[in-house]
Amino acid sequence: MAFENKFVQQRIEKAELLRAEGINPYSNDSQRNTSIQKYMNVNADIEQKEDKRDENRHYIVSGRIKLFRIMGKASFIKIEDESGMLQVYVTRDNLPEGFYNTVFKKLIEVGDIVEVSGFPFVTGKGELSLHCSAFKLLTKAISPLPEKFHGVTDKEIRYRKRYLDLIMNTEVRKTFQTRSKVISLTRRFFEDKGFLEVETPMMHPIAGGANAKPFVTHHNALGIDRFLRIAPELYLKRLIVGGFEAVFEINRNFRNEGMDATHNPEFTSIEFYWAYKTYKDLIEITKEYFQYLFEHLNLPTMLPYDDMEVNFDNFTEIPLIESLTTIGGVPAESCNDIDSITAYLKSKNISVKPGMNLGQLQGELFDEFVEKKLIDPTFITEYPVEISPLARRSDTNTAITERFELFIAGREIANAFSELNDPIDQYERFQGQGDAKDAGDDEAHEMDEDFIDALSYGMAPTAGQGIGIDRLVMLLTNEHSIRDVLLFPAMKPLHNEENTTEED
Repeated sequence: MAFENKFVQQRIEKAELLRAEGINPYSNDSQRNTSIQKYMNVNADIEQKEDKRDENRHYIVSGRIKLFRIMGKASFIKIEDESGMLQVYVTRDNLPEGFYNTVFKKLIEVGDIVEVSGFPFVTGKGELSLHCSAFKLLTKAISPLPEKFHGVTDKEIRYRKRYLDLIMNTEVRKTFQTRSKVISLTRRFFEDKGFLEVETPMMHPIAGGANAKPFVTHHNALGIDRFLRIAPELYLKRLIVGGFEAVFEINRNFRNEGMDATHNPEFTSIEFYWAYKTYKDLIEITKEYFQYLFEHLNLPTMLPYDDMEVNFDNFTEIPLIESLTTIGGVPAESCNDIDSITAYLKSKNISVKPGMNLGQLQGELFDEFVEKKLIDPTFITEYPVEISPLARRSDTNTAITERFELFIAGREIANAFSELNDPIDQYERFQGQGDAKDAGDDEAHEMDEDFIDALSYGMAPTAGQGIGIDRLVMLLTNEHSIRDVLLFPAMKPLHNEENTTEED
């Protein structure tokens, strides 16, 4: 157990010594009246005064001790709250008799959460600080912080112990503050556009809404399996059938797939559906959305990402088949039939699953030769119908759909299309997906007869889109792993966390 650590034991003993001194190591009567950042802002003016101190001002500030420097009868500590870091000057003569030597110097440590009262002053080195006139322990930390002041660098520890990562790494907290702002701004943007925020089920009777492998759970009372939702799409479109004309949902989706730099088993997205619009309208609102985010986050439109620079003033569109040749460098004669695509992929030592149809093979070409080259925001349009089971066919070419995916910095950020609202066509597509599942495709879409029934009552022409919030935050914060933008990412179990079963 963690409490068996000798350093933890030493701190537990100090907590008991504090109790013996009549000090509660876990008190709950904080009188804090300002944050550190507000303290710094309000008192910035005293640096202009000759004496560089103002004993007429009094503040109570709380935070975690991050640095402790003892100098005989006086000490400097640095405390940190969510807003920033503050240096505090603590002297023996300003505290109750005996407190400095018996409590402060011996029983208070880095990691403890304290409350200090006093007045502002500027040190000889020019640092705005607080001259302590009263000191109070709020929380005794019995686990010592890592020795390195500059933070926790081991990613395994950072992800498993996010609380420790947040304590030690200020930049990590900023990333998650940005994530929160992105979600808030997204909600405000769509509400201002007249969209209604809704909530739809997390547990589905049928795994649907996208092509992916689901997580399975069990409802004990009903004695039936349920699927954690892959996407909210089919429920949101039911609401369009019901008469709502613009809806959105920001929430979690779950996909039982591998984990890598851009995939986590649970992830956050926004999906929105807009009646009497087409995918072309979604291209325009997506551009507006990005402009809105950049303005409110004060970001430059030329944004660094990894070793690239992404120009958010340069949104372009190109059909998928055209991109294979003009961007991917695939010969035109190797793009249009199953045999030629298969031969080309094999010539590049890329394995091909047996039974793949033309659209799936064109998708393979795109994944292999185009996607990673799409650095500036690019709308890839006109996807093959075989890999777009929920999208509306083009009126001029029934082999393709009115669909786009948005790629930025070589990664998919959004997926959108004019929705299929023909119930007969949708039924036939689901049947085709069922055939694919029977052939071994465990990510194929299942038949959803209730959704077909809903469409039979008539759904207005509608456009719908999903945007991955996690990948979007990665892009805006220059993070290269999805784990760096999830507070608690999925991790492989440690040995003592693994599920075990006893064998006879």
